[in-house]
Amino acid sequence: MKRSSPAAEMLFRLECKKRGIENEYEVTSLALSSEEEGNPIYPPMKRELLSRGIPLYPHTSRKVTQKDIEEADEIFYMDGDNLRRISYLFSLPEGKAKPIFAYTARLYEIEDPWYTGRYAKVVDEIQTCVKDILDHLEGLSPRGRK
Repeated sequence: MKRSSPAAEMLFRLECKKRGIENEYEVTSLALSSEEEGNPIYPPMKRELLSRGIPLYPHTSRKVTQKDIEEADEIFYMDGDNLRRISYLFSLPEGKAKPIFAYTARLYEIEDPWYTGRYAKVVDEIQTCVKDILDHLEGLSPRGRK
C-alpha cells in the first residue's frame, strides 16, 4: 500500500499465471493516501520490474475505500505503518488484514524502496512472499510440496 504495492500486484498476477490459476484470484493494489492518486507505477519500480521481464498490467493509483475493505477476502500490507494507517482509517474486521510476509518466516517487513532506493531487494522479497501466500492458499508447504 505504499509505492511498492503495484509491484506486489504485478508479481502476484505473474505467479498466478505461472501456476495456471490466474482466474482464481483477483488482486488489486490500493493506496492509503491520496498523494499518489492517479499516478502510474513509480518509475524506479517500473524499471526494476521491466528489467526482470515482469509483465506490467495497467495500473493507476487510487485510494482504498471502506467498500474495498468490505469486499476483500484478505488484505495484505507491507509494514506496521500500513497496518496502523488502515486500522485508523477503516473499520477492519479482525483477521482480514495480514502482513504480506505472514507465511514467510524469515521476513519481518517489506521496506519502502522510495526511501531506501533498494528496489531490487524489495522485488525479491515480494516475490518470495507472493509465492508463500499462494503456497498457503493452495495448501502447499513448504514451497510446492504437499
